[in-house]
Amino acid sequence: MKIQVHSLIGPICVTLEDGQKVYSRIYPELEKKRQVELDFYGVNIFASPFFNSAIGQLFREFTKEDLKGLLIIRNLNPTGNNVLKKVIENSSQYYQNPSYKEMVDQVIEKIKEEE
Repeated sequence: MKIQVHSLIGPICVTLEDGQKVYSRIYPELEKKRQVELDFYGVNIFASPFFNSAIGQLFREFTKEDLKGLLIIRNLNPTGNNVLKKVIENSSQYYQNPSYKEMVDQVIEKIKEEE
């Protein structure tokens, strides 16, 4: 399956909602072990909330190794690539390392209590 992200989202990929649109399309395919290609041709602006929603939450179900074989990223500009790398690093650590997840969750809970 190939998804033209520009056609689905447009030239700016920054929101959680837009990321969820991508996630909703790719997750069922990945779950069936079908390869998915995300083509970012024409997309110029990225933010981590988009990638957290679109790709980061995949790490709940998949390892980095699983996704390397199933998820293909094309035409991602250097800025988007840098943001995606950081999201992958953080998400895989969060979902694959229980002690790290617990630590992060505790910090988030403390911040919420202070608000």
